Amino acid sequence: MAAWELAKAGHSVDLIEKSNVMSATSSASTKLLHGGLRYLEHGRFSLVRESLRERAWWLEAAPDVTQVIPILFPIFQGSPRSRWTIKLGMVLYDRLAGKFGVGKHRWMNCDELLEVIPDLKSAGLKGAYLFYDGQMDDHALGLWATEQAKAEGVTVREHTRVDRITADGSVEIQGSQRQYDRVVNVAGPWVVELLKQSGLPHEYDLDLVRGSHLLLDRAMNYGLMLNARTDGRLFFVLPYKGKTLLGTTEVRQELNEPVACSKSETDYLITAYNDTFDDSIDQSDVVSSFAGLRPLLKSHKNPNKATREYRIEQHEKVITVFGGKWTTARSLAKEIATKANNQPA
Repeated sequence: MAAWELAKAGHSVDLIEKSNVMSATSSASTKLLHGGLRYLEHGRFSLVRESLRERAWWLEAAPDVTQVIPILFPIFQGSPRSRWTIKLGMVLYDRLAGKFGVGKHRWMNCDELLEVIPDLKSAGLKGAYLFYDGQMDDHALGLWATEQAKAEGVTVREHTRVDRITADGSVEIQGSQRQYDRVVNVAGPWVVELLKQSGLPHEYDLDLVRGSHLLLDRAMNYGLMLNARTDGRLFFVLPYKGKTLLGTTEVRQELNEPVACSKSETDYLITAYNDTFDDSIDQSDVVSSFAGLRPLLKSHKNPNKATREYRIEQHEKVITVFGGKWTTARSLAKEIATKANNQPA
């Protein structure tokens, strides 16, 4: 997205990727284009508003690989959040979306809810709020964005590793040097590593948090946003390509560790599912699993409460992005382009 925006602003742009485009973090998301309903609890109103606006843009711009999906938020007796707390969040979510909304929330009583989700455990069930959000095929959507960038004149260099960058715009690529007027470091989880190996200063740091998901061999028509009964964390059960997507976890890890769903994460997600549904699952129901490494701004002891916002830092000709989320990729790219245009060559 940054390459596309810079090219539209009139720059000649090389997009350098150490592997294939969309081969890591950006294709291992929970597949949601959303405002982030839970971010409201932490007062991130501007982030939610920005995300809801951008959600609408993605849905309109790439309808072949995005869609609106209905999501249910069931309320049980003893749920960590009361019905009226959730109601307030839903009202805020709708109002922050404004003209960019994709559907108003409403309350569903137990009978209505069990009619559409008959396997949901009914003990202590009060009902659910129905709301709407966006869903994407993140891999296909990233490739779509790459094609838009190429059409605007961007040169994409895959399987090309950047070893070092300098403040004056020099980029070392597999032993050779190339000079640029601007260098934009948008390497996601690897941004800090590249700065460190380049000897460049940085004000911000990252929390690297693995999010794992399971794909189950069963279909469903509604998504669900649920509280895990073991620890109260929110997780999703979503329809995805005729299967059910279950996730996500939040586990801190180091950059050199494998980015893969662990047995403990698999067990956690299976337990969370079985605590909520009568049709219990086990490992045999899991078609596949995947994990992504989120580059979160280092700001909180609990990764569940870490911000999904981003920060942009400039050091001479180098612009570095820390953090961010899929849904706001375009608005982040516009900020990068603005900073690049205002920075002296």
